[in-house]
Amino acid sequence: MEVGAWSERLVRMSIQSPTTLLELAGSSLLSDKSRAILDLEDLPIELFPPLFVEAFSRGHTEVLKKMVQAWPFTCLPLGALMRKPQLEMLQVALDGLDMLHGQQDRPRRWKLQVLDLRRAPWNFWRMWSGAVVDACSPEDIKKNRTLKVGPAMAAKLPLKIFIDLCLTEGPMDEFLTHLFLWVIQRRDRLHLCCNRLKIFGKPTHHTRKVLRLLQLDSVQKVEVHCTWVPSTLATYAPFLGQMRNLRKLLVSQVHVPAHTSPEEQKWLLAKLTSQFLRMDCLQKFCVDAVLLLEGHLEQVLRHLKTPLEALSITNCPLSDSDWNYLSQCPNTSQLRHLDLRGIKLTNFSPVPLQILLEMVAATLKSLDLEACEITDSQLQAILPALSRCSQLRILCFFGNRISMSVLKDLLLHTARLSQLSRELYPAPLESYDSQGAIHPGRCSQLCAELTAILKEFRQPNILIFRTISCPQCGRMFLYNQGLLHCSCPTAA
Repeated sequence: MEVGAWSERLVRMSIQSPTTLLELAGSSLLSDKSRAILDLEDLPIELFPPLFVEAFSRGHTEVLKKMVQAWPFTCLPLGALMRKPQLEMLQVALDGLDMLHGQQDRPRRWKLQVLDLRRAPWNFWRMWSGAVVDACSPEDIKKNRTLKVGPAMAAKLPLKIFIDLCLTEGPMDEFLTHLFLWVIQRRDRLHLCCNRLKIFGKPTHHTRKVLRLLQLDSVQKVEVHCTWVPSTLATYAPFLGQMRNLRKLLVSQVHVPAHTSPEEQKWLLAKLTSQFLRMDCLQKFCVDAVLLLEGHLEQVLRHLKTPLEALSITNCPLSDSDWNYLSQCPNTSQLRHLDLRGIKLTNFSPVPLQILLEMVAATLKSLDLEACEITDSQLQAILPALSRCSQLRILCFFGNRISMSVLKDLLLHTARLSQLSRELYPAPLESYDSQGAIHPGRCSQLCAELTAILKEFRQPNILIFRTISCPQCGRMFLYNQGLLHCSCPTAA
């Protein structure tokens, strides 16, 4: 029986048992690799994904090269098949693309526009049965189902290669080194795209080279986890300005040298924030341990073009003017997530936070005030506003010294927030003795009382009370609706 007739019969049979029969199809066809290579033009589109997976798992490189050249979908999500980067399989795909480029005529069903090397979910490979998959993600599938891309059109469009990048101070691995060299030699006919970019450690000359190689308007998430001085950050700011579709920016560990004057700090910060004017899509802005921020929060936030969904300012020193501006900034009026962990609030007025909570009451879904040194009186001042945050799902007050009476008041104000699914509170101050040591029995009793108060209104999902560090073991006591945990051997 010819391969074409045999595969058509198999597809008709696969209505009853698609997965098993299509796997058998791949195994049978790959038993004769020469036949598989010759008859790809007659192979039903439904058989391409399972056959590719089977050839990949068996290491049939020649079949894979031919399949890349005949690929009938707009996207080939190769990265989803690799548990870790595999240089050999990358080489196979790139060789197939080079062989295709050398051909005068494209195969009649070839549509490849995207080679996806990200370790994405297996959505594509699991959706081939019963429908023609024409993209890399469910969103793209909906968007592109009406798009008819033939070989002639696909050949005119630049091939896009998608990767997620994590750059460090060390040398790049063989996989990335080979890919970048291949891209450099073919820059006129392809785009190297990156949705998620992470930088760990001080930037090197490789960092600048990679950024110049990327299609920067493809970057959607940037995380910078390293100790940078402001001048280095300012040097790399122009790259940031080219990321016009950036949705999340996280910057951490920016230290200010002692000799830096206030004027110089302001100038350096302006170099960075001026790039925000080019970002039309920024939704999440996160800074952690950025010492340069103190006294300049308004300068940073007023350059943002669109309202933020998430604002995270953690472990940063803030001035009174910074704190007051939070509630005045137009771009914080629609927040869904607010994270102020490690911001010392003891000496600040609670009014700006109160105003901000009132402003975002209809949108806020998570609030994190862990280790903010918030006082009883400050917490009581924001409770009325907090109780109106009807969409709140996650609430964290860990690491604050709050008395039993105020914690009761807190729970009474949040008891009717029906969306709350994760509540993380500090153990009451009365859980400690006069020397600050934890009293496990008293802690358990008080947390049980607080839990009972909440259960009178609703059944909590995740409700945890946590102490400060245990003096003996350095860990914390956790009370989780009746269970008290501590690794200290004397805690029993």
